[in-house]
Amino acid sequence: MDEIEIPQYFICPISLQIMKDPVTAVTGITYDRESIEQWLKTAKDTICPVTKQVLPSNSCLTPNHTLRRLIQAWSTENASGGIDSVPTPKSPLCKSRLLKLIRELEVPGLYVNALKKLQVLAKDNSKFMEEAGVPKAMVLLLIRCCNQSKTIGVEQALRILYLTWTPSGEIKAAVNENHRIIDCLAWIQGCDIANPVVVKTLAMQVLKRVIEAANTRLLEKLKPEFMEEMLRVLKLKFSQQATKSTLQILIQVCLWGRNRSKIVQANAMFELVELELEKPEKNITELIFNLLAHLCSCADGRAEFLSHAGSIAMVAKRILRVSPATDDQAVHILSLISKNAATKEVLSEMLRVGAVTKLCMVIQADCSTYLKQKAREVLRQHSNLWNNSPCIAVYLLTRYQ
Repeated sequence: MDEIEIPQYFICPISLQIMKDPVTAVTGITYDRESIEQWLKTAKDTICPVTKQVLPSNSCLTPNHTLRRLIQAWSTENASGGIDSVPTPKSPLCKSRLLKLIRELEVPGLYVNALKKLQVLAKDNSKFMEEAGVPKAMVLLLIRCCNQSKTIGVEQALRILYLTWTPSGEIKAAVNENHRIIDCLAWIQGCDIANPVVVKTLAMQVLKRVIEAANTRLLEKLKPEFMEEMLRVLKLKFSQQATKSTLQILIQVCLWGRNRSKIVQANAMFELVELELEKPEKNITELIFNLLAHLCSCADGRAEFLSHAGSIAMVAKRILRVSPATDDQAVHILSLISKNAATKEVLSEMLRVGAVTKLCMVIQADCSTYLKQKAREVLRQHSNLWNNSPCIAVYLLTRYQ
């Protein structure tokens, strides 16, 4: 390769390597696209490296197709001498093209076709599209569809929003400036829509990200109807991913304002216990117990939990049989119940369904020290009632499966 003379105009003035995708700046100098774009992003003063003239940061770079074809032909002729072939580069995504497609979203006769094109582009250009404002455009489109009760284009808009989502300030601003997006994503769950399982699952995945980006003020204003819709999704169980996303959303929102009470009032305790009784996947069980523990920290949550005939038995049965995370939350739930709702009937049920036995096992099993201490505290609180009870049988110590 050293013996082959490389034409000087094939060399990028920045990288000093053969150009693969030559582009010409407004100053008339040709550079390799990757090198000049990196220069414009990182240089302190965005000037042309050769002429020292000012280059705007959004400077238009014109592909030099003639030079690229010359380089490709030359590299093919000299392949036997060790010169690598230069492939034809993909056409770069132009910001003006994106802005044109975004404008077309406002036109009734054009927005469906614009969505199809944006969806294709989103697969490989998510970061660039986020910078161009595509996610915000999707937020506004979904709100418009909700306001007009139209579902055409909803699936594409959700998919584009999901693909172009990044945890950036722009996304957070779009969510908090257009808080109706939360209601719209919940509205999709009740829609009669084509491809419902896919679309509604995708809507829950997007909603999870929206909730994570929402500010405290927005989360505190969530309506009881929102909680009811989330519980309806749990009850329908149309996909594992939708169930998981819904549980994560409820865990996130229950930390703010009066949301815990709103979730309890939406009959969450009954639905959560029923869902767990169906023996879901391990990660679903962990989320259910996490949410139950949060809800049991308030009086109305504990009351609703105890109103289900199988709640204490279900919690007791899961201890030492699912995962350390489940053990942690399960013992915490029993601790909250024994401290704040310890009626004679409740304590007798804990004994009868094996919850007391399981707490004894936690103390003897291979668990963390703090968990053993918490179980010991529960047993100590009501030792007068539970000591020497014939209900505590000699169980084999169980360990995590």
